[in-house]
Amino acid sequence: MNKKVLIVDDDPRNIFALKLTLKARGYAVESCTMAQEALEILKSNPKFSVVLMDMMMPGIDGYEAVRMIRDTQEIKHVPVIAVTAQAMPEDRQKCLEAGADDYISKPIDVDLLITAIEKLS
Repeated sequence: MNKKVLIVDDDPRNIFALKLTLKARGYAVESCTMAQEALEILKSNPKFSVVLMDMMMPGIDGYEAVRMIRDTQEIKHVPVIAVTAQAMPEDRQKCLEAGADDYISKPIDVDLLITAIEKLS
């Protein structure tokens, strides 16, 4: 399979749980806790299959980070799945308008997540 997933979340517990889940299914996983770091990782290695972006982070939030990815020529093609505890219909729309390709609400339904990753990568 060899699909690479970048997890961006300011909560190490979320990263830990997602990493375990995805690695158990054969994905290669990298993670970081800040949007700026995610941009640097993607620029140095644009071969990621998908980015799981937490939308509620301190500093640069996920909405701004997705816009920055879309505005950066060498990484704008990388699919982004917004991951957020904000589960209202307008939140989904807000994520998609920011440039996310899909949206998963927390707590994460693993089957939905895997389906989203497979669809985009």
